[in-house]
Amino acid sequence: MKRLLQAPNLALATLWADQLSAAGFAARVMRAYASGIAGEIPPDQALPEVWLVDDSRHAEARALFDRWMHPPERRWACTGCGEIVEGPFEQCWNCGAAAPGPGTSAV
Repeated sequence: MKRLLQAPNLALATLWADQLSAAGFAARVMRAYASGIAGEIPPDQALPEVWLVDDSRHAEARALFDRWMHPPERRWACTGCGEIVEGPFEQCWNCGAAAPGPGTSAV
């Protein structure tokens, strides 16, 4: 097993491990309850961590996680109302219309 990352809290560590598992990576949360002894050990040693069972897939899992944390920015004009939508959104915030598919020109 190899550590992939340290999470700021147990909820995020569990969510990230579940997402990785759903993507085909066997992941486990370690130090899930170490926050209870945070005063006895350094605070950074009490944070939960996400570990991969298969060490050989570490780089692949890290790349996938980085894509999740930094989605591509987009700018597109809504075909329903003409509103300009910026960011990684797949729906218009104004009218709820779906973003144009790949291959269509952005604004």
